[in-house]
Amino acid sequence: MSKTRVALIGCGTIGRYHFDHFKKMDDVEVVGVCDIIPERADKFAAEVNCPAFYNFKEMYDAVNPECVFIGIPPYCHGEIEFETIARRIPMFVEKPVGLDPAQFLAIRDKIREAGLITASGLQLRYESNIPKLKEFAKKHKIVEANLMRVGGIPDTPWWKVRELSGGQLVEQTIHQVDMMRNVMGEEPVEVFSFGGKDVVKGIEGFDVEDTSISLVRFESGALATMTTGCYATGAECADNKLTFGAVDARADYYMFDKVAIYGEAEDEPEEGANAEVVKGDGRMVSKGTAKIYKPETDCGMLCDHTFIEAVQTGDPSKIKSPYEDAVKSVLFTLACNESMETGKPVKVNVNL
Repeated sequence: MSKTRVALIGCGTIGRYHFDHFKKMDDVEVVGVCDIIPERADKFAAEVNCPAFYNFKEMYDAVNPECVFIGIPPYCHGEIEFETIARRIPMFVEKPVGLDPAQFLAIRDKIREAGLITASGLQLRYESNIPKLKEFAKKHKIVEANLMRVGGIPDTPWWKVRELSGGQLVEQTIHQVDMMRNVMGEEPVEVFSFGGKDVVKGIEGFDVEDTSISLVRFESGALATMTTGCYATGAECADNKLTFGAVDARADYYMFDKVAIYGEAEDEPEEGANAEVVKGDGRMVSKGTAKIYKPETDCGMLCDHTFIEAVQTGDPSKIKSPYEDAVKSVLFTLACNESMETGKPVKVNVNL
């Protein structure tokens, strides 16, 4: 069986993440890696056992890849995508797909014109329990969603500069933001966001919000809060999860860990899972039962292989987050950034 010839642009952490998946695929051959930092490209190429390049056009000319994985910082998008489309090379573009709407919308339109197969790095869509969450959202009317993601500061120099990364909501929390859209099956129409810069101290050049809270209104009228921060020094500071609440049930999603559904079935109690709400002047306390679902697959591996399979067959129908849809999640997060900057509510239109 012939192997699909894959090229990688970007030899940092995310490039290695994808290569770790390729090593497990019998039908993939990495034929070239490219990075603007020669030392990094050379080191990675030696590990991959393929040629190193410092100019992506020269790599395309030399190795003629059947598809490419583009893993570059948010501010670097543009020329690479336009050239890749012009050469009709299917591309997997890491999230976020850009910071400039005019640019990534133009890329999206060129992709449409070319009929090119694309995918993005929003791999949470491939978690095995996501269908259960979507089924929950169809069965119960979601009236409120709550997102919490708190972490630290990545060890990459561009991340701490908002102009280069977009900030935490755009560069990291977009995973959960995308999941909110995906599970609820509807789009945001308005956001009002507050950002803070008062927690993280002593880091030269650091200008991203270290905390933010966004209020969101969706098409159906459902409301959501999105809380994110990069101030964590210990895991005890927050409970990172995404909650979908209905009038009589809720679903909690813990990234890469589990889904817990309350109010649908009696099952083994989850330790410490008692739910409590106030009704009138009294209390309603659950029986402490939840249906717990653990992941059954490696969603990152599945995300990558689904794209490879689409390139091999010419059928992109199994790709869960093509470039065009990834654009919508970026527009959502950028609207939150605009609200932080203006101090005003911002209307959201992800269907530009």
